[in-house]
Amino acid sequence: MTPLFPRAIVIVMDSVGIGELPDASSYGDQGSNTLGNIARAVPLRVPTLRSLGLDRLVALGGAPPSPPRAAVGRMAEASAGKDSVTGHWEMMGIVLDRAFPTFPDGFSAAILSEFSRRTGRGVLGNKAASGTVIIDELGAEHMRTGALIVYTSADSVFQIAAHEAIVPIPELYRACQIAYQLVGEGLGVGRVIARPFIGEPGSFKRTANRHDYALPPSGETLLDRMTAGAQHVVAIGKIEDLFAGRGISKALHTANDDQGMDFVEQQLREVDRGLIFANLVDFDTQYGHRNDVAGYAGNLERFDARLSKMLPQLRNDDLLIVTADHGNDPTTPSTDHAREYVPLLVTGPRIRSGADLGTRETFADLGQTLSENFGVGPLAHGTSFLGAIKE
Repeated sequence: MTPLFPRAIVIVMDSVGIGELPDASSYGDQGSNTLGNIARAVPLRVPTLRSLGLDRLVALGGAPPSPPRAAVGRMAEASAGKDSVTGHWEMMGIVLDRAFPTFPDGFSAAILSEFSRRTGRGVLGNKAASGTVIIDELGAEHMRTGALIVYTSADSVFQIAAHEAIVPIPELYRACQIAYQLVGEGLGVGRVIARPFIGEPGSFKRTANRHDYALPPSGETLLDRMTAGAQHVVAIGKIEDLFAGRGISKALHTANDDQGMDFVEQQLREVDRGLIFANLVDFDTQYGHRNDVAGYAGNLERFDARLSKMLPQLRNDDLLIVTADHGNDPTTPSTDHAREYVPLLVTGPRIRSGADLGTRETFADLGQTLSENFGVGPLAHGTSFLGAIKE
């Protein structure tokens, strides 16, 4: 079949939630509203996102909402959990009934002993912590001893921080592969993450050589269906990592969100059909996890300007979806992800402007819509909204 929209672009604003879900209190996230609380704290200049209808989903201050240029809705997460893997998998058709395991008190002595034996290095930390804080706390000792800094968070992650001058990147990646065998394959931890940094004590800085080792999707995804059907799938940012490389034709890793948008525009010039799937992670890693309200607002404004530049590049038969994977409210005491609704903005020259997509019961509605569009068969979860958006 010929797709109604031969090319689809999905941009995930990592952590840009728009208000707590009904079960937020079960996760300790009551009161979280990433975008709304930022807008209350900082005058937010996002005219392009407003024009698409974002201000119909969450109060952004300023003038009353104008008629939106996009089809507008919000999505609730049906899966248990609130991490990036869970959110992205659900968008592509997998709904988890059980969250990935977390280790708020650190990992067992037996696991760390075996990790140390296999890597040949000691371990520092082993606790839930902010990445920048634990590097400041233990970075000097790490440089003196060569021991790896191991930490986790409220998410299902085993993170390894190391100074690039002390532990070369290839060795850090090998350590992550060892950890993946122990806690990913062994315990079901969602991700092992390499967190390299540079600099001197008092001025450490994480680098762009981060790498995620995620469990493979637990079921068939839209990406699997598309590549099996010879449809092109381009993964930008950490998408390849989140899906363990599965269902992807081409992967482009990024150093920052600006480069992510550069790659999106490049692929609009080079890719004629299929799916361009991008994650913009700086919202989360640089600002949400650091409770940097002003920095988060600035990144929203930079993205808004890039989106304004990108929209005229869409072809007449393109489909663009702008959404998020969870929240991470920088105005709350927590530095962790938040259980929130996410925006659903769907636009393109042939999209029905102002269509009300309501509250979707699962992120999987997005994947089901794309599945119907590309004719790759229904996914296990989700309800398509394709009929509601086409002119």
